[in-house]
Parts: sequence; structure tokens; C-alpha cells
Amino acid sequence: MNLYALLQDRLEKGGPVKVGLIGAGKFGTMFLNQIPTTNGLEVAAVADLDPERARTACRAAGWSVEAMETTAFLNDGADLCRRDDIEVVVEATGNPAAGIRHALTAIEAGKHIVMVNVEADVLAGPALAKRARAAGVVYSMAYGDQPALVSEMVDWARATGFKVVAAGKGTKYLPHYHQMTPGTAWPHYGLTEQEAQAAGMNPQMFNSFLDGTKSAIEMAAIANACDLAVPNDGLLFPPCGVDDLAHVLRPASEGGVLESAGTVEVVSSLERDGRPVYRDLRWGVYVVFEAPNDYAAACFEQYGLKTDDSGRFASMYKPFHLIGLELGVSVLSAALRGEPTGQTRAFRGDAVAVAKRDLKAGEILDGEGGTTVWGKLIPAARSLSEAALPIGLAHNVPLTRDVPKGELVRSSDVQLDETGEAVRIRRESEATLKLNSL
Repeated sequence: MNLYALLQDRLEKGGPVKVGLIGAGKFGTMFLNQIPTTNGLEVAAVADLDPERARTACRAAGWSVEAMETTAFLNDGADLCRRDDIEVVVEATGNPAAGIRHALTAIEAGKHIVMVNVEADVLAGPALAKRARAAGVVYSMAYGDQPALVSEMVDWARATGFKVVAAGKGTKYLPHYHQMTPGTAWPHYGLTEQEAQAAGMNPQMFNSFLDGTKSAIEMAAIANACDLAVPNDGLLFPPCGVDDLAHVLRPASEGGVLESAGTVEVVSSLERDGRPVYRDLRWGVYVVFEAPNDYAAACFEQYGLKTDDSGRFASMYKPFHLIGLELGVSVLSAALRGEPTGQTRAFRGDAVAVAKRDLKAGEILDGEGGTTVWGKLIPAARSLSEAALPIGLAHNVPLTRDVPKGELVRSSDVQLDETGEAVRIRRESEATLKLNSL
């Protein structure tokens, strides 16, 4: 709880912490918004495929003309990673292949890297984190995004002596959302296409939040960072409000919905008939934990924790997350403490491609949030044994056979370039699970 004090000491003795941002979309712009009011934190360079978009983002975030004149605007993220005036790289493109390339370049250049790009982390996090540790740099999840916030809550529970029963987030979910496409998403956010466009919101990205893909990716990231289990056949998305977390998210043997204790899960803010859940957790995160003994259970009651009917299972939650507005915590933790705000430490969960409709040989998959596939969370061991196609590799690849609606797409069903960087680093990550299984 002294991160800001560390920053002020650093500013006085060694100058500001200098950051490079890759990707000036919504998340990146929210981070840029906080720079003028965070004394001691500076963005030395911003890289985007369209540098003018990056300049527009800075103006929208309230940057002064003077600040923009001292910032470099580039169109190549790899060039940014190699700059001598940057010590922390923030990767916020959302593109898995680009994220892997930028992470590797940053690590090779001796830079800490904060991966807003959860898609890249879930695709190849074990290999990237291992390389960063070997290079003596920090590879970190992005504080403000749900995986890092959940990882913090899990760490809190374990550090205080509690057994973690479940951890995850809330979202808006109904079963038919898995078939949603970018063209049908905006009404579910209460927006018109024009309003979303004016706000700079990417329809395919926001559809991935709706169709379940982003939930699968984020829960895989949490499982891999916290060494938690994942449901064998995908997330259940049980309707659940904050008062009922400890009741619903306990093992089935105890009356809940979980296959076992120590599992990630996402709760829905909608009942299955579409009615809103009372006191929902749509924007928040949670952890459910178990009292180690009767004394702790009595303390739960004495201090007002919401518990299940046995009094043994209790929950803590955070009702909101502010994504890019909170990202400075990760940047400063890496630069000043040499510590990540969450990091892949195991390969427990994987987000894999499932056909949204009957797909025909020759069709081109359009990846996360698109029209062809959605991402489903399954155990990494199952993913490898069934040779499932990771959702992060389901971008712009042709199908070689028909795949019925609802079926897993397998790596053998598409033409993958095994020599490509993203595929090679993915295979490196898969090897970590195979080695640990020996």
C-alpha cells in the first residue's frame, strides 16, 4: 500500500517511470487518460497501426499539446519495444499473434511487459512467462482487467489462510448468446451502431464479451495464474447475485453447482428467462472461500459476511472494475517492485473454438467475437488430448472439413502454419503441460 510513495521517491531520485503503449483502442485510451494526473508516470511512445488514431486518443484523453510533442507516435510495436527510453511495455492490441510478437521482442530487449492482451496470454502464457523469468523481467497481467483483480482476491484469500472454493466474475449471459455475431450485438448493450462507433467500440471485440468467448479467455487466464481447476465441459454461467455467491458457488456435494472446490466460474446477471438477477455482479469479480474451522465460521457470522446456510462458505466481491483507468498499478508494480499483478504459473485451462453454426470446408474462420466460432473453456489436458483448436489460432484460417454447429473445431480441421511464430510459441506452452504430466 505504498506504491504511490515508491513512485514519488523514484521521481525524486531517478526520474519518471517511462512506458510504451502498443494499441490505442478503448483500454489503451483509458490508460492514457490517467497519465496527466499520475505524477511520475510518463508515456514515452505510443504505437498503433494508425498513428493518427493514437494522437486522436491522446487528445480525447485530455493530453496537452506539450505532452504530445514529447511523445513518439509509431506504427510498429516491435520498434517501440526496442526503444532505450522505455522500461515497461503495455501490450493492448487484443491480437494474439501481435501480442506474442511484441512480448517476445520486449523480453528480448529487457523490458517489463504488461499484457492487456489476455488473448495472447491464454494462447501462449506459459512459454512467455517462462521466458520473462529467465530474462529477469516482469511479465504481468493488467490490473483493472478482471483476471488480475481476481488473482489479487485469490492471493488475499490464500495469504490469510482460507481455502479458495471458487473465483471468477459476473457477466450478462443467456445460452443463445453463443450464436451472437458483431451485427447483432449492440442492442444487447443498449446501444445503436452509431453510438458504439462514436465511442470507438470494436463490434467484434464487444461481441466476444457477449458470446461467451471473453469469459472463457479470462477464466482460463485466472485458472492458469492461480492454479485453479476449470469445468470439464465449459462454464455454467449460473444466475447469481452477490448475496448468493457462497450458496451457489460451492461443490455440488455441498448443494452448489461446482464439480469440485477450487474452480473458476462466471455468474450471469440474467435469470434464464431473461429477468434481471437481484443485486447482480455483472461488472464485478468475486472469490468464495471456506472457513478452516468452527471458530473462523463463527467470525464470518460475527462480522457480517454473506455465507451459505452452513456458515462455512463465504464470499468477498468487488462490484466494479475500471480496466485501463487502473492499469498504472501494474506498470508501477513491475517497474518499482519487480512484481507482476498476476502471471501465468500453470497450464490448467484453455479457450477453444466451437462452431457457432454448421461450417463448411473452405470457409475462413474469423476468430474471437466473429460469425463462425465462439470460445469455450475446457481443461488444458482435455484440449491437448482432443487436439482442440485454441480460439487464439482461429483467426483467418481455412477449414479443411465440415464442422457441425456446437462441435469443437480441431487443429486438424484447419490449415495451420506450424512454422508461424504464434503456433511455435503455443506448442512451447503445450510442452510445459506435457512435461508436468510425466
